Amino acid sequence: MKGSVVIVSFSARKHGNCENIADRLQAIFPEAVLYRFSEFTIQPCGRCHYECFSPSGLCPQADDQEQTLMEAIVRSKMTFFVVPNYCDYPCANFFAFNERSQCYFQHRPELVEAYMEVPKKFIVVSSTGQDNFREAFRQHTNEEPAILFLSARNYGKVSLAGDLMTSQEARQAAEAFAASPKSIL
Repeated sequence: MKGSVVIVSFSARKHGNCENIADRLQAIFPEAVLYRFSEFTIQPCGRCHYECFSPSGLCPQADDQEQTLMEAIVRSKMTFFVVPNYCDYPCANFFAFNERSQCYFQHRPELVEAYMEVPKKFIVVSSTGQDNFREAFRQHTNEEPAILFLSARNYGKVSLAGDLMTSQEARQAAEAFAASPKSIL
């Protein structure tokens, strides 16, 4: 049986829009487990000798928090990714998570299948670069990714102020997206 809802905020900024959206999701799903990627110590790929490509397939960073996060997602009944837009692409934290997932999946194809089967929704703080986000998120789901783009400007807010969730309309958009039928299967 699948566990709780997982929420992952990929922003490196404390008290910013992504963190506030993640907090709002946790209020909607009180049983949810919230992971703030910025609080993790996860080494990106490349600070090693690429041991993962050797016959042993062992990553020298395999004991960091990436494993904890991947296990939580695979065991979840639903996962939300909250991702900021940096230069029309997901932020570096999302890419570090993505590339380090190979360590988790290495030589365990059943985990790839389990991960892909978990329903996922993506909330992006921005309205630009939408095709880039769709393409990046397609690697994380078996179907067309469900994405909500929230631009602070569209709600009369300034993104750097981190006050997007003070807009009733923005909160309602996030809540409707989270509660839509595809949210929990």
